[in-house]
Amino acid sequence: MRTVLVVDAANVVGSRPDGWWKDRPGAARRLHEHLMVADTTYDEIVLVLEGAAKGGIRPGRDGHVRTVHAKGLGDDEIVARARTAVEAGHRVTVVTADRFLRARVEGLGALTLGPAWLLDRL
Repeated sequence: MRTVLVVDAANVVGSRPDGWWKDRPGAARRLHEHLMVADTTYDEIVLVLEGAAKGGIRPGRDGHVRTVHAKGLGDDEIVARARTAVEAGHRVTVVTADRFLRARVEGLGALTLGPAWLLDRL
């Protein structure tokens, strides 16, 4: 069974007050760089970007990290990506602290973890 980690980039970046709001594209790029070298057991990491953060990384696949630019709300894109992966029979984990988003993806059968879990591993 393939394992997929879906990352709510806005929520993860926003969980640390390190000045990310001054350079959203740069913060997204740094998160992407950390995910590229992270020691993880996931077959694929899906990094979902929205708004200004999309300027930091082009959409597409780099190794085991797939960057997705949300066309609308990031949460809706995260739910869509989780749904597709769950329906394909993959084990899906979504990283977010957003309680409403957590409920939505858990209802699909995905697991959820908070940003601190991910940041501790980067």
